[in-house]
Amino acid sequence: MAEQLPFDLPVRAALARDDFFVSPANALALGLVESWPNWPSGKLILSGPSGAGKTHLTHVWAALSGAHILSAQDLHSADIPTLARKPVAVEDIPAIAKDAEAQTALFHLHNLTLAEGQSLLLTGSGEPKHWGLTLPDLMSRMQGTTVVALEQPDDMLLMAVMAKQFSDRQLAPSPDTISYLIKHMDRSFADATRIVMALDQLSLSEKRPITRALAKRVLVS
Repeated sequence: MAEQLPFDLPVRAALARDDFFVSPANALALGLVESWPNWPSGKLILSGPSGAGKTHLTHVWAALSGAHILSAQDLHSADIPTLARKPVAVEDIPAIAKDAEAQTALFHLHNLTLAEGQSLLLTGSGEPKHWGLTLPDLMSRMQGTTVVALEQPDDMLLMAVMAKQFSDRQLAPSPDTISYLIKHMDRSFADATRIVMALDQLSLSEKRPITRALAKRVLVS
């Protein structure tokens, strides 16, 4: 039987609870997300490196709470009073480190959401004190928020993350490809994402299936 060749298909990330692989690196974060009505002061920060699952957990929480999700960079055009009437999640807070207007909008959203008795979820990489925020009142609100960190992955989580990223791209690597990659790549979410994207592009350009041989070429490039 002929091998299936790759096609340039759209990436559709699976972001449901059942698609989230639980490991010691993220179990605490998942537990807090799922217990959201009991958050101290009604708010929580998800912190972790790129690719750790912050966006996935944000969507899990939105499905539970009915929250609206927006990027911090979209706060300029957001209707803050309307958003504050229901749970809300704001992603990638460090992206507005140099944006005074967006920081002011987030400060008002924070206060109005909690005043309405709603919940607020925020995401970013690293500790909030290192996010580069310049509005003092907003900085104090962030530092007074419970933070839960998603850690760098163990083997099982890294394998699950890569398998999911291939699946999101509608790719089916050979059975030994992922295990080979895990043994030879940098152990980080960022490197996993880079490798999957590179393999997708290489397999598409050369019209070849994703195999261990193709993976070896990506690793040494």
